[in-house]
Amino acid sequence: MSTPQITSLAFLTPGNFADDDPYLGLEETLQLFEYGERLGYDGAWIRQRHLEHGVGSAAVFLAAAGQRTERIELGTAVIPIGYENPFRLAEDLALTDVLSRGRLQVGFSTGMPHADLLGDLVYDGDWRDLDLSYGRIARLVQNLRGDYLGAPDTVIHSPGNVQRPRLQPHNPGLARRIWYGGGSLRSVRWAAGQGLGLLSGNIVTGETTDDFTTAQLNLLSEYRRTLPEGRPTRVALGRVIVPLDSADAATRARYRAYAASRHERTLAPQGPKRVLFAPDVVGTAEQILERLAADPVLAEVTELRLELPYEFHREEYEQILHDIRHLVAPELGWRPLASAVREAVR
Repeated sequence: MSTPQITSLAFLTPGNFADDDPYLGLEETLQLFEYGERLGYDGAWIRQRHLEHGVGSAAVFLAAAGQRTERIELGTAVIPIGYENPFRLAEDLALTDVLSRGRLQVGFSTGMPHADLLGDLVYDGDWRDLDLSYGRIARLVQNLRGDYLGAPDTVIHSPGNVQRPRLQPHNPGLARRIWYGGGSLRSVRWAAGQGLGLLSGNIVTGETTDDFTTAQLNLLSEYRRTLPEGRPTRVALGRVIVPLDSADAATRARYRAYAASRHERTLAPQGPKRVLFAPDVVGTAEQILERLAADPVLAEVTELRLELPYEFHREEYEQILHDIRHLVAPELGWRPLASAVREAVR
């Protein structure tokens, strides 16, 4: 079995906040992005969540995060495309990317969570016959490329300016930093064909097997097999990893109880779609490294994204990030950028 060789380390946070004080939770999430950058993490990602105590607009949040950080990649995993207008969202993402000086990484999924509640609020008329799947993502990526609109002689007039119309700000590099959260063989084939990066986390579809690891290895193999020859892409693996080393006794008990409450779902496929879940990796750094060394999927990637648990507190997230950075990631081959190390010791 190959030894993991991680070259890029990122984290994904749910962006929790309390109903009666959303500012505090959002501010603490921004501070977590700053903390991750000081530790030397390569990327900080936010979930986009609708109707929940989380970030409903990743573009808005990451625009703020871009002003609070200087180096770290800023990602979102994932934006459900069904609620988005492919042109208007492309404008927001392009603006956020320019403000962050080209650090944005954007992950998408298909579908519409809570569609029965939100569909009629988002769309005028029946949305059930619209293309809310892969085609909508492809349209957004095409918009990001910034092709001119109209005929070759089409111009628009604005105060002090006459120009050919296209998405503004024009930043075609962002179209090469788009990811898809693929959990099925069909979805990873489509992502590969579009040249999108692949996000694969702790949830996959058990299409030909009841075993999570086998299913995820099949996804990675199919994605790479389908890629057009010579097209460079990125694959990032998500895992819930919770080290106990610097946590106090009460926090350790909380972490173990969290993992135990989610263990039953990992024992068999769930629901009609046969969803498979990976077990959470909870323990001391030594125990975690033993389990990760035995994970054949981790050996297939160079980018690891820590999926931070829902409903934890900022100090717990910071402890997790600290222990992973100092006790786990270096043993997986990861090294922070020299500039991040210098910043951390100032």
